[in-house]
Parts: sequence; structure tokens; C-alpha cells
Amino acid sequence: MFTSAAILGTGSFGTALASLIGTRLPEVVMIGRDPATVDSINLKHRNPHYLSAVELPETVRAEIGMTQASLHPVILFCVPTSVTRQAAADLADVGLPEETVIVSCAKGIERGTGDRMSVILQEVFPRNPVAVLSGPNHAEEIGRNLATCAVIGCTNEDLAVQLQDLFTTPHFRCYTSDDLAGIELGGAIKNVYAIAAGIAAGLKLGDNAISALVTRALAEMTRLGVMLGGRVETFAGLSGVGDLIATCFSAHSRNHRVGLALGEGKSLEDAVNSLGMVAEGVPNTLSIYEAARAADARTPIIDAVHAILYQEMPAAWALSQLLNRDPRPEKD
Repeated sequence: MFTSAAILGTGSFGTALASLIGTRLPEVVMIGRDPATVDSINLKHRNPHYLSAVELPETVRAEIGMTQASLHPVILFCVPTSVTRQAAADLADVGLPEETVIVSCAKGIERGTGDRMSVILQEVFPRNPVAVLSGPNHAEEIGRNLATCAVIGCTNEDLAVQLQDLFTTPHFRCYTSDDLAGIELGGAIKNVYAIAAGIAAGLKLGDNAISALVTRALAEMTRLGVMLGGRVETFAGLSGVGDLIATCFSAHSRNHRVGLALGEGKSLEDAVNSLGMVAEGVPNTLSIYEAARAADARTPIIDAVHAILYQEMPAAWALSQLLNRDPRPEKD
């Protein structure tokens, strides 16, 4: 059983998880970089920038510096995927006991290497146990104690059960799996499809078109995910179709909101700036597109989103091209 935990990152998901496990542990330390945010969490029990309406439990406090993180038996990585490797290196510099459990909570793959977050963490901490947490888990709803489910990926069954116990509350139900690749790939790839669904909504293509798009996205995600090492059944689970549905249709989805703005005619820069926070699907489109090309996978939806974001292809034209591809059997 865990007696305390550290959370790297004071963004929305880190704050939501602090609220969640702060009810399960006597001590939770959030590691941030902004002194004002740290002071607000410690003095007011609120994050002034993310989920500011959520009052954090008295067990939650904030600190600056990786040294504090290294003192706890479990560390949750809730930083953006683009800085995961650097954050891991910074943590390694202060030293980490081999028994410390590391849980990746970010959704994406690294550009250039195509590495999943758990692969990066295992590379930096080869002797430490590494697990992942994923699923249809919008931070806004976790912070409000609305019901949700998640999946914990871990190859050590005993540790998976311990983590399951840590995260499970009356409103947060956890399942376990040993398919880390499938869990992480589902959580990363679906970000691209959320942008596509948002674009379709912005173009006012209608419910039929968006439902068809998301259904074909699931087939494409499964095809690519299996080629990259995941198992078919994982993409039919919480980190696959579950997360896909949540992020493609929810107003909380940052990626959907970026797509919606693009479909309404805004530039990518304006769409991203209007969020005021990170939309992982934008940089992830590059890394996932590269991974798909390296695997020689057939990914027409990913290709279309990549063309819209990075090749200045008009959104309406890109989606019309999807509808006018050669007919094929649904199983393909």
C-alpha cells in the first residue's frame, strides 16, 4: 500500500488526480514551476489556473523542485508529452530509489523516436516499475467527482492491483491490463481523431457524418495500433473506443475545440491560442503521422488531419476527399 504520492505537473489533469488521490492518501505533493501557483495550492487549496473551482483536500500541497518528488513511493507524470523526457532526466538527476513506482498519465508519443511515454520512462529509469493510467477521463469531470472509469496498464499483476486500489473511489472505477502499448497508443492516436471530429462539427457536416467519421477512426486506430504493438481487444476498451468517444464528442476536449475552430475558419495559431492550454493532438498529429508512415500503415483520417494542420490544406477539401475515396469492404 502507498503512503504518499508526488504528482509532476500542476495542469488540469495533475490537479484532478491530486483531488482524487488526495482523498486516499495522507500526503500528496504536486511539483510545479510557478511560485504563485504553488502558493495558491498551499494557502488556498486551489489551483488558480486550472480547475480553479475545485477545492483540493487538506492532504495536498505543492512544492518546486524534483527533490521533493523523489521522496515518495509513487510518482505520477502529468506533464505534457513534449517535456516528459526532460522531466524524467531532471528527476533522475536528483536520484530515485529503485522501488519507486512511476505512473505515466500523459497521452502521446514522442516525435522523432515514436516512443511511448512508458518507453521513455523505462529508458531513463530501467530499474523502476513503470505503469500507465488512461481512459475517458476529462479532468473537469474528475474534479467534480463525476463518475468515470480508467484502465491501469502494468506488467506486474500485484503492482497493478495496488495502483487499482490507490485510484479507485466511489466515482472513479479502475480496471487493469498488461497491454501498455495498446493503452498508450489508443490514448495518443485518438487525439488526432478528436481534431477531425471537431473540424466536421465546425463545418456543420451533421451527426451522421461525424458518427461515420468516428467509427472509421476506430477501425483506423485499431489497425495502426496493432501494427505498432498493441492488442486488438485493448482498442475495444476504455483507452480505445472509450477515450475516442469522450474526446470526439465532449465540449471538454481541447482537441475537439481546436478542430471546431479550424472548421469554423480560424487559423491553427488562433485555434490553439484561444485554448490557453495544451492540446496534445496538435503536436501528436506530427508524431503519429510519422509513426504511421514508418509502419507503412493505411491511415487516411490521420493523413487528412496532418494535411490540414501542417500542409495548409483547406479543411472542407480534406474531409471531402475522405468521402470520395474508392469504396472498400467495411472490414478493411
